[in-house]
Amino acid sequence: MNRRVLRQAQELQAKLAKAQEELGKLTVEASAGGGAVKVVATGHQKIQSVKISPEAVDLKDISLLEDLVLAATNEALEKSQELAQKSMGNITSGFKIPGLSF
Repeated sequence: MNRRVLRQAQELQAKLAKAQEELGKLTVEASAGGGAVKVVATGHQKIQSVKISPEAVDLKDISLLEDLVLAATNEALEKSQELAQKSMGNITSGFKIPGLSF
């Protein structure tokens, strides 16, 4: 492997590591039920918090609350994945390493 390609690979590896670290610090928020349930996730697709407004709690209809939590959680994870893909795509788009595609 020539030195230029090796240098590019090392630069890419360093930038990816830094981007992964930064993603862990970023958060996204999603909600369901008009904001009755809010979920915050990190850029590493880890749920950081779940907030449920008292109005969303109806002991006679727990399944509705479960659905709201599920919907908000899935949306937060989707937003987190989009954030990660965008971040990684921005880094890898400038590198032209033979045999590797991003």
